[in-house]
Amino acid sequence: MIWLTWRQFRGSAAMTAAVLVALVTTLALTGPNLASRYSTGIAACVRDDTCGRFYDRFFDEYQLPFMAVSLLVLLLPALIGLFWGAPLITRELEANTHLLVWNQSVTRGRWLAVKLGLVGLAAVASACVCGLAVTWWSAPLDRSATPELALMAPLVFGARGIAPMGYAAFAFVLGVTVGMLVRRTLAAMALTLALFAVMQIAMPLLVRPHLMPPVTAAFELGEANVDGIGINRDETQFVHVMLESAVPGHAGAWVLSSDFVDPSGRVISSGDREGAVETSTTSGPCAPPGAGAGAGMGGCLAEINRLGYRQQATYQPLERFWAFQWIETGIYALLTVGLTWFCFWWVRRRLS
Repeated sequence: MIWLTWRQFRGSAAMTAAVLVALVTTLALTGPNLASRYSTGIAACVRDDTCGRFYDRFFDEYQLPFMAVSLLVLLLPALIGLFWGAPLITRELEANTHLLVWNQSVTRGRWLAVKLGLVGLAAVASACVCGLAVTWWSAPLDRSATPELALMAPLVFGARGIAPMGYAAFAFVLGVTVGMLVRRTLAAMALTLALFAVMQIAMPLLVRPHLMPPVTAAFELGEANVDGIGINRDETQFVHVMLESAVPGHAGAWVLSSDFVDPSGRVISSGDREGAVETSTTSGPCAPPGAGAGAGMGGCLAEINRLGYRQQATYQPLERFWAFQWIETGIYALLTVGLTWFCFWWVRRRLS
């Protein structure tokens, strides 16, 4: 039974192995140079106090390969469910070859166990190699990425650490389960892709933010959490503050909400991350250019802080990355076990 399963699966396994070898070789050859350039740049920017500009230049230079390898890790579990999981049992049912195997003294449970065990193990191993290799290679870029692409951000989190293994195991068994129920290969592949996509969207939106209680705190305004300010030239002057998806002192945090609040704690504006403060129209650090002795953006933000305005943010700190990785992987592992149990129940009780 193991030999038969391997004969059916060896083509897909060889192609996946070739892609992984090429990926790992490329990352192994380019990773040390990437890390060296990052270390050299950090040493220079700390001395000159220009690390903000260095992070921007460094990430922009490698943004395309950063996005490419992250997308590859995100797509791999979906491809495993689509091309390994969905057809695994469905093609046997369509051709009725499963009946021939069952009549050769092979029990239904053993038949399914060998298929799930051999191909499922290959799926998890492939995701493990791909995910951990990309995590190692992209470490310098993860430390210098913009807030939207920081390590805890939804698009990046799922492409790092051990989470891809959980995704791959779940996608594979999901494809097998759907194939058993639908019994048509193309329909099973389409439905597997749709269900897995729904799960991958629902997890970061509805589940992951609440895996641990988020932190809520108020922060003074500064370069770390303000994207820019705009000053009206009307008779009544307003300073518009545009907030970043970041919080001071917690680089790489996943900001769930960021609001501009007045001294009483009332939210001035939410959703678009922009709020307005009424200030003097003639002079002071927030006066329009030419109206008085301004002190630039820094002086204006200091004045707004003095008036008591703050950023109120709810966030998940970067320090929880590995805790979230283990919890989320555990959730997918439980779902995988549940689907596996259903597959064995179905093949013994309902499948014919």
